[in-house]
Amino acid sequence: MSKLWPLLTAGILAAALASLVAPRLSAAPALSANAHVYPGGNRQARTGAAKTGAATRHNFLFHPRIPQSLGIHIGTTDPLPGDMRMLAAAGFHWARINFLWNQTELTKGRYDFHPYDRLLAALHRNHIRPMWILGYNNPLYEHDLAPNTPQVRWAFCRWVAAAVRHFRGDGVIWEMWNEPNGSFNVRAYIKLARAVGKTIRRIAPQAILVGPALADSNVGARKFLRRCFQAGLLKYWDAVTIHPYRLSGPETVVPVYRHVRALIARYAPPGRNIPLLAGEWGYASSGWTHYNDIRQARMLAREFLVNFWQGIPLTIWFDWHIQGYHYSLVHSTYHAGRHPVYDPKPAYLAARTLATQLAGCRFVKRMKIGGADNYVLLFHGPKGKRIAAWTTSRQAHAVVLPLASGRYHLTNETGTKMRTILARANKLHLSLTHDPQYIRKR
Repeated sequence: MSKLWPLLTAGILAAALASLVAPRLSAAPALSANAHVYPGGNRQARTGAAKTGAATRHNFLFHPRIPQSLGIHIGTTDPLPGDMRMLAAAGFHWARINFLWNQTELTKGRYDFHPYDRLLAALHRNHIRPMWILGYNNPLYEHDLAPNTPQVRWAFCRWVAAAVRHFRGDGVIWEMWNEPNGSFNVRAYIKLARAVGKTIRRIAPQAILVGPALADSNVGARKFLRRCFQAGLLKYWDAVTIHPYRLSGPETVVPVYRHVRALIARYAPPGRNIPLLAGEWGYASSGWTHYNDIRQARMLAREFLVNFWQGIPLTIWFDWHIQGYHYSLVHSTYHAGRHPVYDPKPAYLAARTLATQLAGCRFVKRMKIGGADNYVLLFHGPKGKRIAAWTTSRQAHAVVLPLASGRYHLTNETGTKMRTILARANKLHLSLTHDPQYIRKR
């Protein structure tokens, strides 16, 4: 927590009075060496890289290999023992969570980031990177859903500056709000996002800032996004995040990505290649018509696979284990002292299978096998080729893959069924279903 030391001299008192006219940002508290070690680098080196450019930041954070591009939304700063270990075992390398203004500034001008220090330590022990959402209101300043006055925007930016300084060098992705098109009018959001962008770029040019975590992908949402781009917010953002929820299959997201990327290309500053991220997206296991645990697992695998195909460098699944939602990957009962500490749902097994089967791989291409409803994706990794295949056709049907003669391992989406199939005369016969299958040579 930031501390104001006693003013011992008249000169210091005068400086403090002057600061009331031109307030300075509160200094971040001292950091624990154990709690702030960034995997793959060191804090001092990251902090000193004040001139790091956007391209370097992207190369550092948005990794094209699997499973480094897999993320998940979590709901607590104090995970139970074994919680993050189980999450990491499923292949997730990013954890997204709300970074709450009203819980870290309880007294005006004093900041307590200890809950996020604890979370960061737990994440780093499990080689998981943080993505933190800057939000929301603070009753110390106003009770509205969002900062809508110059005075409250100033206070919000002062808090943002303290947070970014505190966690500088820890590999955090900062996200500007969550689904602002549901809580802001676009003009108010633009004013706040621009102020936050200027603040972060001034005090920590190397920090990663993304936005706007756009809710939905309908016409109204895309109009909100276009207004943000027209206002110049891409000058400050390193990536654009959208939440393309849908009842239909993940394959239907492709036109949305195409449209948003066209907007980015139109409004991005010259020379900037700004990636598009799926900042939050999941499928429920109940509460949706025709959805259950099995269908959720199917959609999880296809969501990630479609995003690999579409070149999305980071996908955040919603969610891990948040009470009251049906999107979670595990059942609610916690089993202390056991590993795993939760009973996994089929969707958890689907995530782990995908991360295991495609470990170290990069997407290469979608192979043209049969009709447009067939998805046969080719990956290359350190141990050779990998294929993920499924169909959106109503009926399962047979296809022929042009693979070298020999034996191949075939694994279903949850990893619960494995068998060996034989390719003859450089042809492998395979039955495609709605459930992705993973193929690799023995």
